[in-house]
Amino acid sequence: MQSISQKVPRREEDKIPRIVDRVLRQVFGNEATHLIYRFLEKNYALKQDEITQKIDVFAKGLEEFLNSGACVIEQKILEDIYSSYGLLRRLELQRTHVSNDFVGQIRLLAHRA
Repeated sequence: MQSISQKVPRREEDKIPRIVDRVLRQVFGNEATHLIYRFLEKNYALKQDEITQKIDVFAKGLEEFLNSGACVIEQKILEDIYSSYGLLRRLELQRTHVSNDFVGQIRLLAHRA
């Protein structure tokens, strides 16, 4: 069984955990990203490949770990996800009135993908 820090999803249909991983590594580097994943796994029993299904747990854990800094990371994650899905998807989301809700936007993207 691989730990969360060693397992990066490779399936095309689940982009979200890969984008989350890429953003965390860009912002914090490999070592700090590893610490974040260990924190999430230890304190929230959240594995990296479960981020899409348990996005509320991920957001809560990230907020506990980063405090107010989580908001900036969530925004960067959303920007990268929008970029991967295209501008049309972002316009659709803005019309749903969940534009300020990280968890709601991720759930909507995951269900429409």
